[in-house]
Amino acid sequence: MPKEKKERHQNRYQAIITQVFDSHYGNGITEFEFTRDEFMAIAENLGIVLPKNVGDVIYSFRYRNDLPQSITNTAADGLEWVIEGAGRARYRFKQVRLNRIVPREELLTIKVPDATPEIIAAYALSDEQALLARVRYNRLVDMFLGVTAFSLQNHLRTTVRGVGQIEIDEIYVGIDRHGRQFVVPVQAKGGSDKHGSVQTQQDISCCSEKFPDLICRAVSAQFMSDDRIAMFELTVQAGEIKVVDEKHYQLVPASSISPDDLRQYASRGANAQ
Repeated sequence: MPKEKKERHQNRYQAIITQVFDSHYGNGITEFEFTRDEFMAIAENLGIVLPKNVGDVIYSFRYRNDLPQSITNTAADGLEWVIEGAGRARYRFKQVRLNRIVPREELLTIKVPDATPEIIAAYALSDEQALLARVRYNRLVDMFLGVTAFSLQNHLRTTVRGVGQIEIDEIYVGIDRHGRQFVVPVQAKGGSDKHGSVQTQQDISCCSEKFPDLICRAVSAQFMSDDRIAMFELTVQAGEIKVVDEKHYQLVPASSISPDDLRQYASRGANAQ
């Protein structure tokens, strides 16, 4: 999308979400609900064209862009505003503890022989799609979690009770050597996307509802510099997103993995046993 057109969309989105917030917020309020139906009247009052995909206004502030400063400035110290699903076409502004999940640069990077088909690497259309493809073809979910996992579906759109419609970037099912079976919702974070407790919580809620007999292990993958991929296992505890584990991988030609690399991995593996 051209930069000028993208900025117009963002300015329009900011105007709409700001008006939604202002129409409900008051001093001391820490959460409130609103509906998508409000957007039509707001757009008309502001004299702007309502986006064709109204849901993208919400999506952009839940996963891609920061909320306008006029909204963020009202949050209490140590808290931030998030937008949760609250049912079909219903949402909830809520203050939660400020928590940013970012890769730890001091962690060891593990080199992995790149098994991505060249034609896939050549034609991947977006950061998110490229990341999901690399994770899938290189079996990084298996490697990271220590289970045998298989991609069940990507871009799974479904509804969850009390939340409404959600979309999971990709969902895996897997099994370990003890016979335990798992469901693994995967978030793909590329570009300016950010990890959030809202998506992690809704992914876990979806898996609990749709796959009640499987163990849920929520994973998030993110591109880093130097073509590295950070993998996080995430959970939500007391409404806050927590990192269970974090590993960094770099997909390289097999010839780029030196004997020193292999000795280092061998010693770490022995210490972990």
